[in-house]
Amino acid sequence: MISKETIDKVFEFARVEEVIADFVVLKKSGANYKGLSPFTNEKTPSFVVSPAKQIWKDFSSGKGGNVIAFLMEHEHFNYPESIKYIANKYNIEIEETTNFSQNIDKKNEIESLYIINKFALSSFKENLNNEASSALEYLTKRGLSNEVINEFDLGFCLSNGTSFYKESKANGFKDSYLEKSGLIIFNEGKVIDRFRERVIFPIKSLSGRVLGFGGRIMKSSQKIAKYINSPESEVYNKSKVLYGIYESRQSIVKDDLCLLVEGYMDVLQFHQNGIKNVLASSGTSLTEDQITLVSRLTSNIVLLFDGDKAGVDASLRSTDMILEKGLNVKICSFPEGEDPDSFVKNNKKEKTLDFISQNSKDFIEFKLSFYDEELNDEDKKVEVIRSVIKSISKIQDRLKQEIYIKKCSQILDIDEATLFNSLNIEEKNNYRLNKNRKKIQKSSLSVIQKEKKIKKHNHIFELEKQIITILLKYGEKEIAYEDTIASEDDNGEIKEESKNIKSKVFEKIFLDLQQDEIEFAHPPFQKIYKKLIEIYNSQNEFSYDKFINELDSDLSKIATDILIFDDKHSLHDWEKRNIYVKKIGSDLSQLVIETLFNLRRYLIDARIKKLQEINKDKNKDELLQEVMSYSRLKKVISSKLNRVV
Repeated sequence: MISKETIDKVFEFARVEEVIADFVVLKKSGANYKGLSPFTNEKTPSFVVSPAKQIWKDFSSGKGGNVIAFLMEHEHFNYPESIKYIANKYNIEIEETTNFSQNIDKKNEIESLYIINKFALSSFKENLNNEASSALEYLTKRGLSNEVINEFDLGFCLSNGTSFYKESKANGFKDSYLEKSGLIIFNEGKVIDRFRERVIFPIKSLSGRVLGFGGRIMKSSQKIAKYINSPESEVYNKSKVLYGIYESRQSIVKDDLCLLVEGYMDVLQFHQNGIKNVLASSGTSLTEDQITLVSRLTSNIVLLFDGDKAGVDASLRSTDMILEKGLNVKICSFPEGEDPDSFVKNNKKEKTLDFISQNSKDFIEFKLSFYDEELNDEDKKVEVIRSVIKSISKIQDRLKQEIYIKKCSQILDIDEATLFNSLNIEEKNNYRLNKNRKKIQKSSLSVIQKEKKIKKHNHIFELEKQIITILLKYGEKEIAYEDTIASEDDNGEIKEESKNIKSKVFEKIFLDLQQDEIEFAHPPFQKIYKKLIEIYNSQNEFSYDKFINELDSDLSKIATDILIFDDKHSLHDWEKRNIYVKKIGSDLSQLVIETLFNLRRYLIDARIKKLQEINKDKNKDELLQEVMSYSRLKKVISSKLNRVV
């Protein structure tokens, strides 16, 4: 168990904007930071981080919370692991009270796989460093220094086909999890290490967690594959990861550019030579999820592929997907017989960067230069132009489209109007292809909008939410207001007098609701309200992040939504719905009082409606009397609000 003192220290030191910046590119936006959602494939930033409140909100997915909630959502950490991650980031000492094998049975499948991968990483690294091995010699001969080998945690799986399996069993790991991790192969009662006699390349997440492994044989053989990867699992999906993302992320953000290569050794050689803004698709075709991953770090990509036809084809396939995601893309093809690994090794940093700078072409230049011979044949030329137009049609920005059309027109000496006409035809084709998908999305969206509409017009819901908002933002502040005090004189007559009263916001709200025996109609608001009143009554200072940390995930999301939303949105257009509440930031006393009066007014309306609908068997005179009493009370409240009933 982690001590409370350590957890408190973690929350004291952790800055939500600093932790999230390890995973999302954040840009200053007023008092907050904004970035692209790490949970959805959006093109317009709707991910907001509030340093003042130490919370985040992703408007595209609805997720939100504190720094711990982010790590649990994004990295699938459990609570203790999130604490440990932050402690490690801020060099906070933390005690470990249990080991891997003691905890393995208590972890769920995903967590077990992460633990096994972490154990495998240590084992493979130890093999590489302990053996005066051919593996270490192989890596150094490839030109890699100990610094790069250690930075990327390279390792080696021993030649004995069951050495890793035996070591795993000795440390308490179960066969079922070892098989699911892909590190072990079970076949007809036989057990064998998947990566035996291979150099190991750990594949990590953005936060550095080990998702899977790549393995390379050291000697060429036609009988077995040169490279193999971990199979798909609950934690490893090759279409959603990029090799080097953890080691290269900061350089990519700093340079605002990602160099995209194919293989592990390409990434390692670039790092070896001081070029660190590089990632690899690990030999697979680039996917939409991988592009989205890059988009969190930069909007600029240069594809670096081999100069052979297979490399060029891969570049062209990737280009359209990158354009469709709204990113900028260029392509740099190396001389025939060269790949990024060999080129940077032979030419070092400066010459390689110069080559990339001088030879990087946008998709129009690249396609037209690659298909240069086809342009001499009229029929083939038409196909090349159509290919270029198809790429332009993937771009969502109309201004960019126009710029590329103009460029294409100048290079090919074709009228712009003709190219725009072809573009329109291509876009219509794209529309037809996406029509069914959009219908499904529209259907889902209509359900969501309907739910939002119902909630939007629920006056009591909005007013209860407003009370929670006031308590969260201004609960400790002092307000002064005039109240009417009723008293009985010596003759038994009731007289009223006005008095100026001072109290804290939370005290005023608590006393008013208690006096009228009002409870929140919506259970989540009721739970948050009780927690807030408890904290304000027992603590000297209110802390947003600690408060949210003490709520469960559902309540934490609601509180985060309230805190992160701009006030002008939360009170937008209320008067059209006959709710008159001043915007937050105006006179606080009047805001509190009007909100409470409005809540009373709508609760009275609800009570009158209920009496009229349910109490049909009740004495009509008695029913009428009760309705009239509530109506008079409503009139009094309305007069105080200066409204006509």
